[in-house]
Amino acid sequence: MNKWIAIVGLVLLALLAWVGAGPFMTINDIRQAIQAQDAAAISRHVDFPAIRQSLKAQVEDYVVRRAGPEAQSSLLGSIALRMASGATGGLVDAAATPAGLAALLEGRNFWHRLDGSRSGQDAITPEPPHDPLAGAHYRFESPSRFTATVMNADGDPVIFVLTRQGFTWKVTDVRLPM
Repeated sequence: MNKWIAIVGLVLLALLAWVGAGPFMTINDIRQAIQAQDAAAISRHVDFPAIRQSLKAQVEDYVVRRAGPEAQSSLLGSIALRMASGATGGLVDAAATPAGLAALLEGRNFWHRLDGSRSGQDAITPEPPHDPLAGAHYRFESPSRFTATVMNADGDPVIFVLTRQGFTWKVTDVRLPM
């Protein structure tokens, strides 16, 4: 009887270790895929539709906040905000790709394009890939949610959220510093 309890205990411990190591293994796979510039390998670990939806909501909120209450309350301002929201959709689509995600993971910043300034490194500028997630801070938020925080070129935190889907982990959200 004690033998079976020990076997079940070991199996549960191994399962717990596998789930706990999962996000670190996923991050390591993403790191290697970015350094190898392998878009297919990055895509296996990222839920791009979820990231696209999250980024679109963040950018639209940023544009509305930057416009201020006067622009939001006027008819002309409302039309301009809708047009600006549509224009930023291309920026979101560029970020929600393997190359865009790699740029964010490496700390490159392309959100200056929203307000017209071009200080700092540009995500579109080709550079040899360096260690993505260098200096990242990792944290479990729950047994099914894990975050990796990276500083961008301006020193602001960009948070990558990994969510457990069964026994695998995927990047499902990117929280931008706006």
